[in-house]
Amino acid sequence: MRIVPLDQTFTRWDELLALILSAFASMNGRIDPPSSALKLTTASLAEKAGTEIGHVAIDGEKLIGCLFLRPEADCLYVGKLAVLPEVQGKGLGKRLLALAEETAAALDLPALRLETRIELTDNHAVFAAWGFCRTAEKAHPGFARTTFVEMRKVLAPPICVA
Repeated sequence: MRIVPLDQTFTRWDELLALILSAFASMNGRIDPPSSALKLTTASLAEKAGTEIGHVAIDGEKLIGCLFLRPEADCLYVGKLAVLPEVQGKGLGKRLLALAEETAAALDLPALRLETRIELTDNHAVFAAWGFCRTAEKAHPGFARTTFVEMRKVLAPPICVA
């Protein structure tokens, strides 16, 4: 298994879209509003890869996971972290987040930030076990109730040697 950056040579947009939709399928009917993954197209994914830092995990020739990262003023936003259902629970998500931490460090950003839906309490627990803390509860436009939580992981400062 290898994790490679999405760059101009990547052409497997149909497969990447199918991977994301498969990974997010368990949310269908569980979350409101529906996942933004349902609005993705191959063209919008290619555009996203051009404006964000994207990576795909490949096992043999099969796409099994992906991650999109967006630098913000005080953190690195983790979006569309997706792992095929049959590969979930085997450490790939954690490996992708380790790559996010390395990217944040390279960009001198002190934290990772992600958002997860309020209904997905199992995700909250997994992210908490990986060192993320709930920092906010927010609502999508048009909703009076909380629809998602923001979680952050503050990265350890480097140890300097004199």
